[in-house]
Amino acid sequence: MSTFGTANTNPNKSYEVAQPPADSISSLSFSPKANFLVSSSWDNQVRCWEISRNGTVVTSTPKASISHDQPVLCSTWKDDGTTVFSGGCDKQVKMWPLTSGGQPMTVAMHDAPIKEVAWIPEMNLLATGSWDKTLKYWDTRQSNPVHTQQLPDRCYAMTVKHPLMVVGTADRNLIIFNLQNPQTEFKRIISPLKYQTRCVAAFPDQQGFLVGSIEGRVGVHHLDDAQQSKNFTFKCHRENNEIYSVNSLNFHPIHHTFATAGSDGAFNFWDKDSKQRLKAMQRCSQPIPCSTFNNDGSIFAYAVCYDWSKGAENHNPATAKSYIFLHLPQESEVKGKPRAGATGRK
Repeated sequence: MSTFGTANTNPNKSYEVAQPPADSISSLSFSPKANFLVSSSWDNQVRCWEISRNGTVVTSTPKASISHDQPVLCSTWKDDGTTVFSGGCDKQVKMWPLTSGGQPMTVAMHDAPIKEVAWIPEMNLLATGSWDKTLKYWDTRQSNPVHTQQLPDRCYAMTVKHPLMVVGTADRNLIIFNLQNPQTEFKRIISPLKYQTRCVAAFPDQQGFLVGSIEGRVGVHHLDDAQQSKNFTFKCHRENNEIYSVNSLNFHPIHHTFATAGSDGAFNFWDKDSKQRLKAMQRCSQPIPCSTFNNDGSIFAYAVCYDWSKGAENHNPATAKSYIFLHLPQESEVKGKPRAGATGRK
């Protein structure tokens, strides 16, 4: 069966979000307090929908949007669910007090596009990672950064689970910070994956992190030197000789299993502790560039659109519509289970 064409846009029968962006979607972020979903996209927009669930029926209502001057690459919420931060190619982060209906204001600036943004509630600071090879921390009430951390190369990926922060850069360096002492690197390692880093995700227990690469592979890395024997890598998002990028890594907020999404158009659920895949979903007709769980893990949102990995010559505006889908994970898909035949010992 052909992987392209309209028939395969939504093979997993997910719920389609109304009025999706007009261009490719770069990030998805759920409010930590309610089912408000935000997207950032290459049409310079940040959009918000209210997601309502009644049993197994899910509906989406467009609520609001703001504009940047150039494509938007990243978005995140403040922990109180009132405010959205978005950054991108206009080299600034906008703070949007969405729930109060306030106007967006610029709260962070870099010398090159901003690829990653994270709110750190324990520090009451915003962290921004840029292609200008810096990581900056911001008090949103001040115009200058609280601290600027030089990176070895352009920031490509970032994850925060206080006190752990991991930044992946263009040269395959993974810089690990202990945010109790943010001005010095805790550790710097070369990625266990041989190809460019695309995404990172801190373990919920802050004892390590996942890293995904453009070569259809994920690394599971522990910080403690005594735990290095537990590190491993695995292949995913591959189809015969075709190898696709792993674009997104999301831990389930309750079960601490995780999802991967890739440029093969598939998303999968995994359990790192028993080293097994819990569920493989059907491939969509376009790549999945980003994905996220809502605050209780009952909704998994994912975008389906062209990722520009094959350039403009492979972009067909007639078929390259952007979608956001909502999947309701069954417990069997996201709850870890011991390996068959495993003994009761941990």
